[in-house]
Amino acid sequence: MQTTNDLQMYGTPDINLYIQRHFANSITYKFSGGSMVVAGLMSDAQEMMAMDDVEGARKTLNIAKHILFMIMDKELNA
Repeated sequence: MQTTNDLQMYGTPDINLYIQRHFANSITYKFSGGSMVVAGLMSDAQEMMAMDDVEGARKTLNIAKHILFMIMDKELNA
């Protein structure tokens, strides 16, 4: 069930594992924090919209929101 929801919302079967693998260990996160990761994802979503990839932009924005909520819950550093 969670896998299906994560695929529909984020485009990945496990959002927390995806964040751990792709963002929590990234250079951007290590040097600039989660806020810069969120900003980068928002920029990516803008580019996707410019290329008419609305679905990709939606999923990317959902990932950005998930990371933002993790920052708010103190699971990731800002």
